[in-house]
Amino acid sequence: MIPARYQASRFPAKLMQDLRGKPVIVRTYEAATGTALFDEVYVVTDSDVIEEAIQQAGGKVVRSQQEHNSGSDRIAEAVTDLKADVVVNVQGDEPFIDKESLAKVIQVFHEDKKNEIDLASIMTPISAWDQISNPNTVKVIVDRLNFALYFSRSPIPYPRDENIQAPYYKHVGIYAFRKSALLDFKKMPMLPLEAKEKIEAIRFLEYGKKIKMVETEAIGIGIDAPEDLEKARSAWK
Repeated sequence: MIPARYQASRFPAKLMQDLRGKPVIVRTYEAATGTALFDEVYVVTDSDVIEEAIQQAGGKVVRSQQEHNSGSDRIAEAVTDLKADVVVNVQGDEPFIDKESLAKVIQVFHEDKKNEIDLASIMTPISAWDQISNPNTVKVIVDRLNFALYFSRSPIPYPRDENIQAPYYKHVGIYAFRKSALLDFKKMPMLPLEAKEKIEAIRFLEYGKKIKMVETEAIGIGIDAPEDLEKARSAWK
């Protein structure tokens, strides 16, 4: 499922911006289908413009019938009546998604024999301070088993002691949910931490859900701002 909202707050209409001849959302859709990992791929949107672009590319669209505060809310509505065990949420502004990384996320559920993990997501190491301090880059800290402890737009961990070396991880906006956890998310009211940070993954932590993070070295370019789009155009091959 690829949630695709037209009026993004930080970069309006970013999903319809041109990325080397095709809209960003079409590039993301083609990257998802190109992995051949999924039984079905849908774009979930409230936009006529996005629906038309995906249909012209031969893709499948589910129209949102309600207003939503997050992509997870949007796809929870979309999958309510679909038959599925695991639902993967690929953000519409992540056209550089990597097949190996997605396969690792899906593998989490094959290995979870006790069905204890509610969702899995991706993180990648970062070291440049401009990324670590950038509020558009969501950071995640994990325990020793790579379960998420917290997500933030602030630098976490805070480098109070510069002599202590600790890793920094960027959270990549790709999730894999048990369908039941996703439907639970739809019913759970937003709490203050999520509302403050504007990071939907925090809602799961606030309600005690377990998020397994998978580390990858594959570095994509999430398009959150106009400068990211320029980077994507330069990097696209």
